[in-house]
Amino acid sequence: MKSIGAYFIFLGSMLVRRESFSSYFKLTINECISIGWNSILIVAITSTFMGAVTTVQTAYNLVSPLIQNYVVAQVTREMVVLELAPTITAIVIAGKVGSSIASGLGTMRITEQIDALEVMGVNASSYLVLPKIVAAMIMYPLLVILAGFLALYGGYIAGTLTGILTETEYVYGIRIDFNPFTIQFALIKSVVFAFLIASISAYQGFFTTGGALEVGKSSTSAVTKSCIAVLLADYVLAELLLN
Repeated sequence: MKSIGAYFIFLGSMLVRRESFSSYFKLTINECISIGWNSILIVAITSTFMGAVTTVQTAYNLVSPLIQNYVVAQVTREMVVLELAPTITAIVIAGKVGSSIASGLGTMRITEQIDALEVMGVNASSYLVLPKIVAAMIMYPLLVILAGFLALYGGYIAGTLTGILTETEYVYGIRIDFNPFTIQFALIKSVVFAFLIASISAYQGFFTTGGALEVGKSSTSAVTKSCIAVLLADYVLAELLLN
């Protein structure tokens, strides 16, 4: 409970004594590049193979003369859009971006750079952390859209090359009975996940104490707690928005 309370106090501290808009704008653009652009490759590789594996395994479990081939693509679409694209990408981003945020802020803390900012009258939590959270909430939904597209395309490649289903059957399957709310649900989850990953990782790094060993522990703790928070939020959002 103490840690949870300190976390919410930390979030509140970012909203007071803010710097000029131009300062935040430049910092946010830099963070967008760091969080979004630099994560495209790992997200692309992960999502493409994720879609391919999902298609193959779905076909394996739906072997029946009573089930049309296009159902494989339909099931793949629902799994990718509702769960795999936003959630698996969040776990990947937590490992890459979350650890980077925590270790960066932790290093600044133990080298007294954060203390120096506070001595100069700068609200260090707002100046250092708020741009990271805003950038994550901007870029992560875009990464989820990319992940969803590449996962479906990976499923298309795997399904057609292995002869599981034809091109026409796959396209028909991902279009039939499509519910647009699934896209909205995925984007809502992506914004929440981005906030949780960025804020929890920043909290862990910002309050690092000790030396280099503690920076590594903060980074590990940030990834672990971010993943747990993402999975809990995933369940809560599913209960609230899908029932």
